[in-house]
Amino acid sequence: MSQTSTIVTASVAAAVTGLVAYAAYFDYQRRNKAEFRRELRRNERKQHKAEKETAQQETIRQRQALKQAVDDAKDEGFPTDVEQKETYFLQQVSEGETLSADPTRAVDAALAFYKGLKVYPTPQDLISIYDKTVPKPVLDVLAEMIAYDDSLEIGEYQGGINADFSNLPTVGLD
Repeated sequence: MSQTSTIVTASVAAAVTGLVAYAAYFDYQRRNKAEFRRELRRNERKQHKAEKETAQQETIRQRQALKQAVDDAKDEGFPTDVEQKETYFLQQVSEGETLSADPTRAVDAALAFYKGLKVYPTPQDLISIYDKTVPKPVLDVLAEMIAYDDSLEIGEYQGGINADFSNLPTVGLD
């Protein structure tokens, strides 16, 4: 028993000593050798560049997937009868609400909300409701889908503030 614990203790002590020695060597190199520091900076820049390229590729891939999902939804078609539109709308919105509870299903939830938006008679009113009720990640995906679909009749922005700016004091050099 004592022999096993002695071997384990010696092994752990040797491993810790090796790690401390390597840390001391690395620190010495970092402090005293300019070429070593330059190499560390180069490696860091390369790693940042690779991460940035990977993120850009992922963004492009995700946008293409969103465009494909919107195109597929358009190809499926939407109901034209008023009663069918109402049923379809309620079905899609309830599906979107269910899917939006799971953060990993944001694209599916946004697609369901998008389909509901396509058959809603006044899309801009529904968008303002979505702004208040839909989780932000799903809303961001939905916004990209809406931006891609040029056939969606949103209309111009009707909101704004009703303020008279003529009586505000001017600030500046007189």
